Amino acid sequence: MMKDEGPYLLEWVAHHLAVGFTDIVVYTNDCTDGTVEMLQRLECLGLAHHRHNVIPKGVKPQPSAIKHAQAEPIVGQSDWVMVFDADEFLCIRHGDGTLDGLLDAVVAEGANGIVITWRIFGSGGLRDWSRDLVTERYLQAAPPMWNKGWGVKTLFRFDPERWKLGIHRPTMKNKVLDTEFPQTVRWLNGSGQGMEDYFKFRGWRSIVRTVGYGWAQMNHYAVKAVDDYAIRRLRGNVNNKANKYDPSYWALQDRNEVRDDTMLRYAARRRAIFDGLLADPELNRLHHAAVERAEARLAAFKATPGYARFVDDLRAASAVPITQVSAKPPKPRDPVKIAAKMSNVQKRAAAGPGKTEPGRRVFRPPPLYVEGEVDLSAEPPMEWIANHSIELPADPRLFTPLALELVRQGKFLRNPARKLPGIVPENGLWLELGGTTGFLAAHLVRSVSGLRAAVHEDNPAHRTFIRRLWTRNAVAECDRLDMSDVSLATEPQALGARLAELKPAALALGDPRLRPSALADAVAASDRAAPPQLYLLGRLWADRQEDWSEWKRVLRALGYHERLPLDPAVIAAFRRHRAAA
Repeated sequence: MMKDEGPYLLEWVAHHLAVGFTDIVVYTNDCTDGTVEMLQRLECLGLAHHRHNVIPKGVKPQPSAIKHAQAEPIVGQSDWVMVFDADEFLCIRHGDGTLDGLLDAVVAEGANGIVITWRIFGSGGLRDWSRDLVTERYLQAAPPMWNKGWGVKTLFRFDPERWKLGIHRPTMKNKVLDTEFPQTVRWLNGSGQGMEDYFKFRGWRSIVRTVGYGWAQMNHYAVKAVDDYAIRRLRGNVNNKANKYDPSYWALQDRNEVRDDTMLRYAARRRAIFDGLLADPELNRLHHAAVERAEARLAAFKATPGYARFVDDLRAASAVPITQVSAKPPKPRDPVKIAAKMSNVQKRAAAGPGKTEPGRRVFRPPPLYVEGEVDLSAEPPMEWIANHSIELPADPRLFTPLALELVRQGKFLRNPARKLPGIVPENGLWLELGGTTGFLAAHLVRSVSGLRAAVHEDNPAHRTFIRRLWTRNAVAECDRLDMSDVSLATEPQALGARLAELKPAALALGDPRLRPSALADAVAASDRAAPPQLYLLGRLWADRQEDWSEWKRVLRALGYHERLPLDPAVIAAFRRHRAAA
């Protein structure tokens, strides 16, 4: 669905031809900038299909276009269908970045759909209008684990007799709900993992359990530069929503916390197609006329006093920390109506083949830190909150949604932060492998008389975070608190030498690469200099529960027989008895 997208249209078409779509169907309403004429020319060239969105009285443009598309033969005859907007660009990380490769992988997993989550891209701090390609100009985005940006679009096998198209995902027609058809539907998330069954029937956003960007993401360029946003506000939106493009919407969409340049993988192919489109004289004329029309409207706006106020309002909105932006709440669901509609379907699914009785639940500590590589190179506006003796940033680039909420409540690692100052010996040394945040080390140095702390962290992003945290809290590296980038988790001999040299009172293990056997080898290499106290925490404790039986065996062999009373959801603590060694 489009309204006045002339300056951006050819890039959008070129990109999705480069990705591998074979048919592009666009519905327009209320266009004044040549978008319709450009689409009609593309249709003459066999590169797209244009349809006028004839809107019945009382119906909004988007639902109207969706209804027309449901009956459109080109859509109905397609094997795979995806509904999305002109400011959304599909970005495939899997394989060679093409739809063919992605769909082959989806089918290989026995699935018939993939639910692709938005990745919101901001202005990158840019103000001025540019004719550069959107996909190459805007490379700063929201953190992957920021859940306000988790709307989805669904790529799926379409059958118009069974499915009703929707903006975010299709819905099954009522006539198939109480048949065997729902059991044949299997959708994957954006990382190629199976979606939960509920999403077959409801939902339009990813949640913590279902979000994933490993295979694909939907790049959402809702704002672009300040001048682009001004043009967008002047032209209105496809759904004719009043006051949509205000500073609060900018604050929500102007997310620049991390760099994501995955889109550049398409640069050469996309540019070749874009230039090929401009080689057509009529498209060339229409494109440049649309650009010049937008630039003229912008120039007129910039000559008014309102432009300066507009810029100031957006600058203030950009300074709002990511954890303080607000999003329009979703439409409330009627749980009674949903339950009545889905009861028979869910009962049949529960009784279906392959179902087994639930076994013993395996304990899984909740992850507090975002998995994989994190980008902390930027220093965006950040909310800092006192957690015990240390201020922590509410930073969704590093903290999971659960941890972020705990930080904002001042309760991050509350149990160990409260109890460890009474357990860790005074005037001793806290040696931590895999510091991640440096929070506990800084808190303990402040809280325990004479305690020194040494943190080993070889992840550059995590070291950046630790240094910012310590600087903010005026606990910069000194004789009592220091950090090393030397990795000890995968070097038992080096760890053993460090234990023998420092003789720490407490050893905290948070690096998930460390294995129980490596600890045993390190203690052996240190002439049995096992620390009196040992802690499993952080990423190791959350990510390596499959090693827990082996950890218990090794810890017992090293004399760690006493389990200290700390919250097992975040830490496992042990005291060593020398006589049992």
